Amino acid sequence: MTDPAGQAPGLSLSELVVERIGLGVFVVDRDMTVQMWNRFMHEHSGMSAQQVIGRSLFDSFPDLPRAWLTRKVNSVFLLCTFAFSSCEQRPYVFRFEHDRPITGGVDFMQQNCTFMPLMRGRDVVAVCVTIADATDVSIVQREREEAVAKLREYANQDGLTGIANRRHFESRLREAFERWQRHGGELSMLLFDLDHFKKINDEFGHTAGDVVLRETAQRVSAQIQRENTFGRFGGEEFALLLPGTDLDDAMQIAEQVRLAIGDMPVDADGVSVPVTASCGVASARPGLASHVSLVNDADTALYIAKREGRNRSVRFAQPR
Repeated sequence: MTDPAGQAPGLSLSELVVERIGLGVFVVDRDMTVQMWNRFMHEHSGMSAQQVIGRSLFDSFPDLPRAWLTRKVNSVFLLCTFAFSSCEQRPYVFRFEHDRPITGGVDFMQQNCTFMPLMRGRDVVAVCVTIADATDVSIVQREREEAVAKLREYANQDGLTGIANRRHFESRLREAFERWQRHGGELSMLLFDLDHFKKINDEFGHTAGDVVLRETAQRVSAQIQRENTFGRFGGEEFALLLPGTDLDDAMQIAEQVRLAIGDMPVDADGVSVPVTASCGVASARPGLASHVSLVNDADTALYIAKREGRNRSVRFAQPR
């Protein structure tokens, strides 16, 4: 008589523990021939001990990662020490189904494996492999990582417009400026703000003003490349970082942005709100002490654009 797992009755206490423990346990010799196969392995693989013992593990399970698993087992025979594999390194060895109703992005049971040398004297005669179901831990870890990524994303975003906030923009600007200092090349930025925005708020209300800010962010985002960082600098002021862009090309982009913003009024809950923008353009140049100096150059050009009548783009001109 055998039980459903294919094991003979009358097992010792230690054998009963191996059979009933909530871990996969199997033993292979140097030829990867299976010497032991417990209930957990039977229930999750569908292969009983009678079907597996005495056969090559890879004949019974041809989909196993053969080269990797052979290396792991051989290292235990060679070094006479334990070896390990976590689900973070390799999600699973056997394609076992898991019983979680919500997968959390996990297709198969996530597995932590231990490879234990079985010794007779000083010789390793076989390797015992244990498989622990780490699916719950893996799902929790994934959810935690996704939550942290979301928090990081929100920390870098402006809450109203969804584009980069000032802190994140300045961080990217500082990194770009330091690369420019080390490697040279071209680096430009735009500072632009919406003309007479206080009047928009006063005349149409702050809700309409928020709609205008969001629509401005969308219109500008549609005009720029993904490698460019676009952020809200504060209030109605926006900034655009242009790595690898010289002053002439930055001026062309500034005009595209300005025209996209003022091309048509913004529909704010049925109210047509006319919008224009002024833009200051600056490029990194020898003698700038830091990224803050580049911002100051763009701000100087923006001030000139406003002073000259608004709704225009002005490049920074270094004083002679």
